[in-house]
Amino acid sequence: MTGALLLLAMLAPAQGAPVPQDTVPVVTLAQAIERAARLDANYVQALGNVSSAEWGRRAARFAFVLPSVSVSTNLTRYSTAFFNIGTGELQNTSVTAQVDARYELFSLRKLAELSRSSAALEGASAQEQQARFAAAIVTENDYYSVLASVELARSAEDRVKRAEEGLSVARARVTSGAAVRSDSLQLMLELTRARVDLLRQRSALTVARLELGRRVGAEGPVDAAPLDTVPAPPLPLELDRAVATALASGPQWRSARASERAANAALRERTSDYFPTVNLSASHQRFDVKFFPSARNVSSISLGVGWTLWNGGQREIAVAEARTGRNVAQAVRADLERGARADVTESYEAYNTARAATELSASAVQVAQENYRVQDSRYRAGAATILDLLDAQVGLTQAEADLVQARYGTRLALAGLEAMLGQRLFTGTTE
Repeated sequence: MTGALLLLAMLAPAQGAPVPQDTVPVVTLAQAIERAARLDANYVQALGNVSSAEWGRRAARFAFVLPSVSVSTNLTRYSTAFFNIGTGELQNTSVTAQVDARYELFSLRKLAELSRSSAALEGASAQEQQARFAAAIVTENDYYSVLASVELARSAEDRVKRAEEGLSVARARVTSGAAVRSDSLQLMLELTRARVDLLRQRSALTVARLELGRRVGAEGPVDAAPLDTVPAPPLPLELDRAVATALASGPQWRSARASERAANAALRERTSDYFPTVNLSASHQRFDVKFFPSARNVSSISLGVGWTLWNGGQREIAVAEARTGRNVAQAVRADLERGARADVTESYEAYNTARAATELSASAVQVAQENYRVQDSRYRAGAATILDLLDAQVGLTQAEADLVQARYGTRLALAGLEAMLGQRLFTGTTE
């Protein structure tokens, strides 16, 4: 058993092979979020939806001032000559050109479409904002994973150093007869475990850098620029105000309200089929045997009234489906509003809890450091056992890891709350 432990201690690497820092590109959090958003498929889709919705609103506005216009021309060759209306002769070739214009003088559908397109644009904008914050949260998670892995690897290195120092002291005490041989064996086992943990942490750091590189569009690993370690500040708004802010500007609630307005407009659009429409149409035609035809011109203008009285129930089915869509949109919006306080409170308290946990973890690190210092001194003086020293070493390592997780958990909790509110709460939170 003793030989196996000695072999493990000799074979375990003392420091590992860290990645050279000067060969890994570094990005700030703001740069990472900006670059990742351009590559996120959901955000790209959301931007496209905004562009489409903007054109939909423009088209709805243009319908009030511009007619629908179409232009066509064609050449036809026949096997038998016939009377060409343009030339007034028997010919087997005919060229026609036509311009048609149509304008709805009265149509309730245009008013409903204008309302629907405006609601669709607002909904698309809210979904774009929601997709942007969602992409930012994923990016921040990868960014903080890199920073956390760096700190955890540093903590693992400190654990190795403490184990090496403890092993040296134990060997000296065993040699002098002040301690039994099992002390050095226990510390040798702790050193082996510390080195294995260091290898794991460095492996996790390598993977985290590759994940961040993938997120920002790099071919290889990317390192994260360090962030400040100042304590997280208290939230700048009370819970009631946070709930009101979420209801007013939160992407989820904005999107739900816009969807309801769009569904209402769609119902009005379907209902407009029960009313007549008044159309003004104009046409200009030319006939000849060559391009551009000019032998004969014919123009016309017409005023028409259309009123669908019955179309086999298709209109009634469309109205029923639109009403169902409106009712569903109303239910979704009402449910989100009822759950706003619970959802915002959960994110609000998650940040406060993570912030308090960070403060407690920082205090725990100080206590663990002092406890290790005392136990190390006592063991050197022969007043403590090797188990007391090992417990202090493990406790210090765990306290440092808890502090790292709590610190970056606080930042992620803040990002989740900001995504729900649809705004940044602190200046420079993405710097």
